[in-house]
Amino acid sequence: MTEQIDLHRRHLLGVAVTTVAAAQFAMTGSANAQSSITKPDASTIEPQANTSFGPLKQVQAGVLDIGYAEVGPGKGSVVILLHGWPYDIHTYVDVAPILASKGFRVVVPYLRGYGTTRFLSNKTPRNGQQAVVAIDVNALMDALQIDKAIVGGCDWGARTANIVAALWPERCKALVSVSGYLIGSQEANKMPLPPKAELQWWYQYYFATERGRAGYEKYTRDFAKLIWQLASPQWNFDNATFERSATAFDNPDHVDIVVHNYRWRLGLAEGEPQYDELELRLAKAPVIAVPTITLEGDANGAPHPDPSAYAKMFSGKYEHRLISGGIGHNLPQEAPKAFADAIIQVASLA
Repeated sequence: MTEQIDLHRRHLLGVAVTTVAAAQFAMTGSANAQSSITKPDASTIEPQANTSFGPLKQVQAGVLDIGYAEVGPGKGSVVILLHGWPYDIHTYVDVAPILASKGFRVVVPYLRGYGTTRFLSNKTPRNGQQAVVAIDVNALMDALQIDKAIVGGCDWGARTANIVAALWPERCKALVSVSGYLIGSQEANKMPLPPKAELQWWYQYYFATERGRAGYEKYTRDFAKLIWQLASPQWNFDNATFERSATAFDNPDHVDIVVHNYRWRLGLAEGEPQYDELELRLAKAPVIAVPTITLEGDANGAPHPDPSAYAKMFSGKYEHRLISGGIGHNLPQEAPKAFADAIIQVASLA
């Protein structure tokens, strides 16, 4: 799930805290971070209209052989869409065709540990720390000869998109991020939260134990379905929709990557030394300067920060949108038109 815990901690520490303006602001015509709280109605959106991307592609990139979907014209402006846990590329199965119809080239990769993405070597650490997933995206762009792209994400994918935008703005034209600014640090994670907030992160502590690792390995699908239900309590997904994504968890590295990700966050597992410098930069909560739209569902059941906690983390043209209609944590799949509209609009500012 997302790194919202760090934003809550920064809020408690008085770091990166701001108040969203009460008035609505136009997104264009200002170099300063602004927030336009809008409530697009998701009731007319028809999600789950598509069930497949068609044949997937594979490309060797960095330490991985990455599986990815690609739709749209080859010479179109590139959009890279990143999924989270416990989801997969089907998060964007309805978003991608909308964007392709507008002339965008849409690339949707499986993250490490998901779907058809595989490590090239058995000796490579099954590392899930935040910096390395962003490194994977850079490697994918290099492999596909993409110099610069609009990057969008949800959950782990939103955090990864944040990192690409913050550390390599020369590669990121614009950003769409569900639940805002999600870059975290191990140091911030050492700060305790009030009991009710800690309760929301029950799975993080479960994964910290060997019992939890064994439980996730044994009951992966049951675990993932429970998270879907808790995170999106008003999303009436059917079993076929869930199973299309659940096959991505059969990846042989899935459990290792997920468990390492959450243990690393709490400082219970080490990352790879070559990424220490990047993690130090991320721990300082770098401001994101590229044009950005952040989104939140009005029925998000997962822990997530209030928009006021991250508004000042975006120094360029910026807008926040609250998507109404019972939209939960997996916003791009639950409200694909709202997500696609954000990509289209932020692209006009890039």
